[in-house]
Amino acid sequence: MTAEPLIFGPDFKWGVSASAYQIEGAVTEGGRGTSTWDTFCAEPGRILNGDTGAVACDHYHRYAEDVALMRDLGVDVYRFSFAWPRIQPTGQGPANPAGLDFYDRLIDELLGAGITPAPTLYHWDTPQPLEDAGGWLSRDITSRFADYASILAERFADRVPLWMTINEPMVLTLIGYAVGGHAPGKALGFEALPVAHHQLLAHGRAVQALRAGGAAEIGIATNHAPTWPAGDSPEDVEAAALYDNLINWLFADPIVLGRYPEGLGEAMPGPVAEDLEVISTPLDFFGLNHYSPTRVGAPTGNPDSAATDGLPLPEGLPFEPRPIDEYPKTDFGWPIVPEAFGEILRTLKNRYGDRLPPLYITENGCAINDGPVDGEIADQRRIDYLDGYVRELRKAMDDGIDVRGYFQWSLLDNFEWAAGYSQRFGLVHVDFESQVRTPKASYHWYRDLITKSRG
Repeated sequence: MTAEPLIFGPDFKWGVSASAYQIEGAVTEGGRGTSTWDTFCAEPGRILNGDTGAVACDHYHRYAEDVALMRDLGVDVYRFSFAWPRIQPTGQGPANPAGLDFYDRLIDELLGAGITPAPTLYHWDTPQPLEDAGGWLSRDITSRFADYASILAERFADRVPLWMTINEPMVLTLIGYAVGGHAPGKALGFEALPVAHHQLLAHGRAVQALRAGGAAEIGIATNHAPTWPAGDSPEDVEAAALYDNLINWLFADPIVLGRYPEGLGEAMPGPVAEDLEVISTPLDFFGLNHYSPTRVGAPTGNPDSAATDGLPLPEGLPFEPRPIDEYPKTDFGWPIVPEAFGEILRTLKNRYGDRLPPLYITENGCAINDGPVDGEIADQRRIDYLDGYVRELRKAMDDGIDVRGYFQWSLLDNFEWAAGYSQRFGLVHVDFESQVRTPKASYHWYRDLITKSRG
């Protein structure tokens, strides 16, 4: 039985999140350039079942239908991302008018429905020509990103109050460049660390460009989760601490504190001290994406593939993910641990104290792959997941942690990166052949939660 409804008050912002490459499709329309994800998907064996984002949810053509679904859901905010190659097909130079026009239409549709647009500038879809010129390994991309931010601010700052620079820079660094499981598919190991620094510098330069262009509230969306040592041995504890620094604090410490975790700053390129002054440009909020905790131990030479989403890890790493089998799991194999949500929120507050900006939960959700039965999708496991995590959020807020909103991932089933269309995170079921949208039971549950939470 579901417990009593929770009260978050009328000012708390409820939303849903999505990203351009995962839903838009129309990759050759409207003057859009090629992205690294277009290239990556075209390489045999990269994506499960050979799936691509070429059509995805066809949101480029069906955005009005999707905004209507959000309006009926009752959300306050829609977090989406601009497709950089749709705005600047080569990653530099003048803006593509057709690309700007598409986001004009989307933003106006959202505002007409009473929904606040909350765009992210970059959700991993680098214009391919920039990647060919060195991508995020090259310092030059930080200048290109600042120019891109200025274009967006000039066009949209009058109607968009809430901005995010980069989504989950850790994932691009570690999975895109260090491991090779995401675009651009490089396996550089620790040689990928310059990617982290350049994303951080690009973030800081974009914050300054957005603010100069009149953007009101600016933040970032980074992913954080507790790292649990696999055991009590000094080796396991040390391995978990290193992993924790790379996953959780490599990005947050420079942004919030203006310094890298111990030992990592020395690995970064460029005038690091000067760059950190830009990277730590004050934010109006800090976006937290959270899904599940990770267990890490000293290397044994036998990493468990389930603990790495099936991605191969480079040999010789000083840590090793281990499975978390004592909790139920999503259909993606991620452990469902609501208490870990509260744990990471408290860890952020304890680590940063008064320097931590107000928080938005910019992503939280789960892959539950239940399909239609007699035209209905009874995804009770998603409801149970979301109910547990939202209750942990309320507890953390009761403990004094300043959280301003919660954006569920995701409105629609969509292209789930290397997993293709095999994993469904949506409140709305998408038939990828017909593009028919069907709200799931969780959609109706979330609508009721939003209504009742206002008090």
